[in-house]
Amino acid sequence: MVPQQTPIIDFDHFTFQYYSQAEPTLRDINLKIYAGEKILIVGPSGSGKSTLGHCLNGLIPFYYKGNLEGSLKINGTETRDLDIFKLSKIIGTVLQDSDGQFVGLTVGEDIAFAMENDCVPQAEMHDRVDRVAKMVDIAHVKNLSPYELSGGQKQRTALAGVLIDDVDILLFDEPLANLDPATGKTAIEIIDDIHKQMGKTIIIIEHRLEDVLHRDVDRVIVINDGCIIADMSAHDLVSSDVLKENGIREPLYVTALKYANIHVTPQMKPGHIWSLDTNAVNEALRSWNRSVKTPLEAPPRPPLLTIDHLSFSYDGVRPTLSDINFEIREGEMVSIVGKNGAGKSTLAKLMCGFEKVDKGAILYKGQDIHKQSIKERAEFIGFVMQNPNQMISKNLIFDEVALGLRLRGVNEEEIKDRVEKVLDICGLSPFIEWPISALSYGQKKRVTIASILVLRPNILILDEPTAGQDYRHYSEIMEFLRQINETGVSIILITHDMHLMLEYTPRAIVLSEGQQIADTLASVVLTDPQTIAAANLKETSLYHLAQLAGIPDGTQFVQHFIDYERVAGQ
Repeated sequence: MVPQQTPIIDFDHFTFQYYSQAEPTLRDINLKIYAGEKILIVGPSGSGKSTLGHCLNGLIPFYYKGNLEGSLKINGTETRDLDIFKLSKIIGTVLQDSDGQFVGLTVGEDIAFAMENDCVPQAEMHDRVDRVAKMVDIAHVKNLSPYELSGGQKQRTALAGVLIDDVDILLFDEPLANLDPATGKTAIEIIDDIHKQMGKTIIIIEHRLEDVLHRDVDRVIVINDGCIIADMSAHDLVSSDVLKENGIREPLYVTALKYANIHVTPQMKPGHIWSLDTNAVNEALRSWNRSVKTPLEAPPRPPLLTIDHLSFSYDGVRPTLSDINFEIREGEMVSIVGKNGAGKSTLAKLMCGFEKVDKGAILYKGQDIHKQSIKERAEFIGFVMQNPNQMISKNLIFDEVALGLRLRGVNEEEIKDRVEKVLDICGLSPFIEWPISALSYGQKKRVTIASILVLRPNILILDEPTAGQDYRHYSEIMEFLRQINETGVSIILITHDMHLMLEYTPRAIVLSEGQQIADTLASVVLTDPQTIAAANLKETSLYHLAQLAGIPDGTQFVQHFIDYERVAGQ
């Protein structure tokens, strides 16, 4: 794209420091974005990328207070001379935490909210709501409450509410955080279509770099420690060491190329799997694939949790889960995957006793636990919910993590030791005395994980444990989970993160429309077209890399990548 002379967004030596912070969160930012550009902003948690977004949409300085230096102009006007309402007519924001964005009693009302404020005639309002709802594929839930929706449907509703107003700039803050792989892929395609068809300026703040690069972007901006570290094309970025040096996960296919001792260069066009040219390195990839040895399987451990012909319905009419059967063995780490609304979180609620099984049984060490209360099950099953705001009940981080131990009568000296250790593992030690209200969504997520890990359960269920986490904290949490898993604790991960499934869980249970459609190796799940289609998953880029290299057995190549990575990580 040829830059225009006047940028639509212009940061000029811009610095911002929250009143509550000792140091600036953004430092001397110089960035020009031109009308019609599509920009991806990445960076580790706490790097300042969300603060940059708040500066754009007016939350800074009109809601979050602090000291501003330098200049930020949008459409040639200083943002400090505008207000949130005026900025909302220029920039539409889709938040990471969709629940915080809803105002209507139904999906349709929520989409129409901006038009109601603008006194748009009702007939026109209905037409525009219908059009936008169809565009983002939520027309069939238009009359439901936003709080009845799955995570993906909530994101689509929030996007529709922004699209209804014809703004110049669309800002997406972690748009993929709660979406299943196929819905996330569709979301990126929808954003790309909006960019191409409507000419909007698009800014995407997102951890999942590879998923955003499913479609082209004009530039990738890397932020760390409040500074712009890099401003370059996707091809240049993944060919450099910038991602690794700043704790950002590179695309899996790039990692595979490096495992095969291939030097990744911009000339290979490696910014996207669909643009990658492997002609010069195919033999190196094939040779590496042949060299990887699959380790011997360990003998199976005894079953710890058995799901036996389980069925459940919320209303007694529509089945949410039907005839689910699987075992979780001692010391296993297993993924439960599937599309939004497939029944994954409901299954976790049934295991924990939040809901009662209609048919079938849940056995712990061979004993039916249907008569055990939530409190009794909590002694051996820990559950970390998807939305951290639904778990937090204390004002201070230390008190929140210590709560379960205090309820169990553990002495304060031991509590202090255990809380400090788990906060260190979860990357929260610097904030031990902080109020939870001062944390980001991703940091709150880590607090809730810490509050359950500190209890040392035998079975740990985590619903989207890494959503909103940067790669460093993701790795720290997952490596900690792997360590406690190796002590015999069984871990069940309900996840949309296919990277996580491949890297950490040899086995995956796949749900679709309340049915169990697979229970097999993770490498098989992500290379089987029928399972992928039925469960709203997405083929791993490793499979595409195998196809590019002329490797006939793509599933084996994916498994070799997993085996090699596990050995390399030890």
